[in-house]
Amino acid sequence: MTARSFFKILFIMILIPSGSYAQDTLQITYPDFVQRVMQNSGKLDFDRQDVALAENRIDQAQSSRWIPSVRLQTQHGLVPAVRSDSVLPWGDPLPKDEYYLDPNLRNDWNNWAIYNRGELSAVQPLYTWGAINKAVDAARKGAESARYQFEAQKVDMEIRLFELYFSYVLALEIERLLGEADDTIGKVERQINDMEEEGDPDLDISEVYKFRIFQSEFEIQREEVYRNLEFIQETWNYFLRDGNNSVYEPQVRFLDPVSKEFQDISFYQQAAFNNRPELKALKAGEEATDTYIESLKRQNLPGLFVGGYIRYANTPNRPFQDNPFIENTTNFFNGGFGFTIRQNLNFFQMRSNLERSRIELRKVSYARDAARDGVLLEVNNNYRKARVADIRVKRTDDALVTSKEWKRQEQQDYDFGIGEVKDLIDSMKKELELKLQLKQFIFEYNKSLAELNKSAGIPLTTLITN
Repeated sequence: MTARSFFKILFIMILIPSGSYAQDTLQITYPDFVQRVMQNSGKLDFDRQDVALAENRIDQAQSSRWIPSVRLQTQHGLVPAVRSDSVLPWGDPLPKDEYYLDPNLRNDWNNWAIYNRGELSAVQPLYTWGAINKAVDAARKGAESARYQFEAQKVDMEIRLFELYFSYVLALEIERLLGEADDTIGKVERQINDMEEEGDPDLDISEVYKFRIFQSEFEIQREEVYRNLEFIQETWNYFLRDGNNSVYEPQVRFLDPVSKEFQDISFYQQAAFNNRPELKALKAGEEATDTYIESLKRQNLPGLFVGGYIRYANTPNRPFQDNPFIENTTNFFNGGFGFTIRQNLNFFQMRSNLERSRIELRKVSYARDAARDGVLLEVNNNYRKARVADIRVKRTDDALVTSKEWKRQEQQDYDFGIGEVKDLIDSMKKELELKLQLKQFIFEYNKSLAELNKSAGIPLTTLITN
């Protein structure tokens, strides 16, 4: 039966935090449903980190503008003192600031002290031919590409949530239709039982058997609908758990076709080329790669830098040497600054890096062309599906009107005693089948419109408004 096919759309693709099962029942609109699920979605939180990483690369590139290289290095330890037995010609001991003149200077192993040494150095680029600015621009383009990719992932999720939300509405509609059919089946069953008790010769026993079989098949179908409705409810509860003991149901209670005038297919094709976030992401990625290549070219040119350093060491039991040409590695303080020109001379590696980036640029360009082709085919296919679904809904609705007239006529004939049970059952079965088909086709029609909007880069909110 057609009622079974719609349950194929239910699947779990979003990870959200677990919580307690709900007790209170609340109605929720489609926009609120989408917003709440996306807020709780672990998958979106995971995908959002790609954007955060891309934005972090901007900060890294910008940090290269001001003192990109600062280094502090320290050393610490225990060292012995030094002792000199040398004396000057007039008998005075050799001054400590002249210990470097004593060839017999030796360690004093009975005197220890803590040795501390530190060195602070920094480099600031002055002129790099715009390499840093180009690197920042490339990082910004890369972050823009990441944001468009994240937007595409959100759109993919929204189309699935559209199916999930309105599958609940479809399930409620089918449950309601089966309830109405159950009343009609009960009425026919009572009439057949009366005819059997009265021994009515017009009652065809073979048709009674067919009716009993139809009843069994109907019960199977109804049980399947109820079990799947429970599954949908549990799925909703899982996605929308908020810790407040609440169960949610769709605010929309009736599934009606979206009121929409189809545009020419070229409108959707052009809209897709202009609006699809996947294409925007590839375009931004191509621009980022091209800008990065320009940055590499400038990095391979000589750059002007200014640098400086401060060096300091202190050991209490070691003498400080005043002579600027003599440095005691355990006690000193000095520093300096100057200008430098840096040039990478590894030309083979530089050329390989540039060539690799050019290959990546060509790859992104080819990917963009392939994506445009794929988008065009996707739009054409979804446009075809939507137009076919539109015709299917309209023609099924016409058939349902006819089946209702047929059933009404058979019911009247049967009530007046001139009709056959077989004809009444056939008309009832056809009406129920067409009602189920119509709701299923309406669901598929609305879904096809959502997929058409998605493939054309048009927000799904336009469908909900209609």
